[in-house]
Amino acid sequence: MKKIPLTIAISEYDHFRDFREGDVQAPGIEPLWLTLDIHEIFSRFAAGREWHVSEMSFAKFSAQATAPGSDIIGLPVFASRVFRISSFYVNKRAGIKSAADLKGKRVGLPEWAQTAAVYSRGWLEHEAGVPLTSIEWVQAGTENAGRTEKVDLDLPKGLKLTRKPDKTLNEMLVSGEIDAVMTASTPSAMQRGHPDVARLFPDYREREAAYFAKTRIYPIMHVIAMRKDILAEYPWLARNLCLAFEESKDRSLERLRESGVSRYPVPWLPHYIEQLEEQFGRDIYPFGIEANRPTLAAFLQYSFEQGIAKRLAKPEDIFPEGIEPSVKV
Repeated sequence: MKKIPLTIAISEYDHFRDFREGDVQAPGIEPLWLTLDIHEIFSRFAAGREWHVSEMSFAKFSAQATAPGSDIIGLPVFASRVFRISSFYVNKRAGIKSAADLKGKRVGLPEWAQTAAVYSRGWLEHEAGVPLTSIEWVQAGTENAGRTEKVDLDLPKGLKLTRKPDKTLNEMLVSGEIDAVMTASTPSAMQRGHPDVARLFPDYREREAAYFAKTRIYPIMHVIAMRKDILAEYPWLARNLCLAFEESKDRSLERLRESGVSRYPVPWLPHYIEQLEEQFGRDIYPFGIEANRPTLAAFLQYSFEQGIAKRLAKPEDIFPEGIEPSVKV
């Protein structure tokens, strides 16, 4: 059988390593791997579909996959997942001690359609009871000026969003021009220990664990997207790719569990993985729709409510038909 050549662009992740390096094979597929800067991957695939399969910001994917006549679809394979209660930073002089104190404040973010910000805003509105329209939002690059939105938006009625292309979130936070920021990357002022900059939630680890226990939402940052044209020609590609990504991920988790060797320079790592399994179950990083339904459904709701997704989609709407149930035995 002749193998189908597929170009696949992703960042370097240990849970994809075995597939990328050839230790795991996807039957009938000859992958050509492109490991580029993550922002380059996102922008080039979003704008030009330069490869067949791509890692993609979940927010930007939701904007394009829910558009009429969309030419992309997702695989229920998740490259990056991060809890985001940790992403709130404040200027201490603003007097912000709780989520409720953000009402009436100026809050910065790198992009409205940044996945981390979608989850943070969803948490604010649905868990903390803070209406998004009660905040004055400011968009700018975290450390570099000139960052722009990559997808079209339909912002909620009454929402206030000002763009500052000539400034950065970090400098505005330090100066007090904005009162807080929500960002996936820690502002440099915080990293350097600036006396006026702090986390809003120093106990974010405990808060995030409680949030997961309550909602079962484990935020998905990046998904794997696929061009519909290649899938229409070879419908079996999706299933074979998913199984290869799954096996690669399982191998990665087994390396983390090993107690007889030290593959990673982290003390007590197997013990830490055991603790995580008590919270998350044996598979601490699940792929697939059903195992992630609370997360997928919440994000699709947030993305639509916040003017990013073009329609309120169900998890089954954004993945190939019949991709579940798993055929693993």
